[in-house]
Parts: sequence; structure tokens; C-alpha cells
Amino acid sequence: MSNNDAPEVAAVRLNHVALVCADLEACEAFYVGVLGLAVVWRPDPDNVYLSSGSDNLALHRGAPQPGGALDHIGFAVASVGDVDVWHERLRAARVRITAAPRTHRDGSRSLYCQDPGGTLVQLIFLPPQALKPVSG
Repeated sequence: MSNNDAPEVAAVRLNHVALVCADLEACEAFYVGVLGLAVVWRPDPDNVYLSSGSDNLALHRGAPQPGGALDHIGFAVASVGDVDVWHERLRAARVRITAAPRTHRDGSRSLYCQDPGGTLVQLIFLPPQALKPVSG
């Protein structure tokens, strides 16, 4: 079946990201205590599921995975100024900042930091024009 013959379906959206964490407790403390996600399910001592209300993150205890394919996790913030507020909050929490806040060519603004397990985390403001669907 070609793409032209495919039935119409709604676009997919990200449901969750799952991370393997050598120090599950430190990663949970970062995502809950610093970024403000909530624990929604803890089925056992080696797994915890978090949510912001619209974004979901699964943390699984385990050894680091060499050569993993994950580049970063991106969390959206509500305003361009929020990026700088988060920058100060993360610095106060002694979180490692890997890229200070900067404005991108599409008008978005972001920073990058690392969680306790070394996963790169982006906090980004996306202006309305950056959210327009790609036509074609």
C-alpha cells in the first residue's frame, strides 16, 4: 500500500521516554524535586513512572547502556522568560548546565542540563510560529 492509499489517521505524539538509571533515587529526585514531575505509579522498587500531566517519563533501575541512542529529552516551558528562570533554579539546585540559555533562529529559546545519570535534558520555549505543522 502506498502512502497515497493509506487510511487517514491522527498524527502520533510522544507518549513517554524511558531511561535506564544506575541511581534511580537520584534521577527521581531530579525529575520530581527539581523539574516538578509527579510520581504516578511505582510498581516495584526498580521502576517509577512520572508525569507532568501531559508528558510521561519512565525510570528503570539498571546499569548504564553504552552507546545508547538517546540524544536528549526536551521539556517545553510556557514563556521565553521561563527559560532564564529555570536556568537560575537549576543553578541553585547545583544541576550541571551544559548549554546556557540561548535564542535559536526560529525564535525558540532553550538551555541544556544533565540529570544525575548523565542524560541530557533540554528546557525549551517554542513560540507559536515554531509549532506550525510542516506542509508537503
